[in-house]
Amino acid sequence: MSDLVHLRALVHGKVQGVYYRAFTARAAKALSLRGFVRNTQGGDVELEAEGERADIEELLRQLKAGPPSAMVKKIDTVWSACQNQYRSFDVRY
Repeated sequence: MSDLVHLRALVHGKVQGVYYRAFTARAAKALSLRGFVRNTQGGDVELEAEGERADIEELLRQLKAGPPSAMVKKIDTVWSACQNQYRSFDVRY
């Protein structure tokens, strides 16, 4: 039985201008997740991901570390039922 979920997350810290979106997209695609990642005007990074709970939890572990130049202070998360609204994982601009 699958445990498909939807995650909305807001990543705070030094996460813009350090390839954080590309890092996130690469990690999400490797985990076969669907959704998107984008910068916010406030300097954070927002993402939504859908897929198996275990895979999204692994993505969160990777996002806490981030790419070498990033410094993640905290990640706010909101979990919900999978909505099947994405076909791939994309970087939005």
